[in-house]
Amino acid sequence: MSNSPLQKQNKEIASETEPELKGTLIAVFAIGAFIVISWFIVFALFVAR
Repeated sequence: MSNSPLQKQNKEIASETEPELKGTLIAVFAIGAFIVISWFIVFALFVAR
């Protein structure tokens, strides 16, 4: 009973590798940089007036 289908399925799920998230990390950093740069531009325009 040690090789039941449920245990085989659990082993297969556990052995799957995690998806690559490098693209997601780069996209999050790019959006964050855009927000920060935009904020500084708007702040500079505000101070200049």
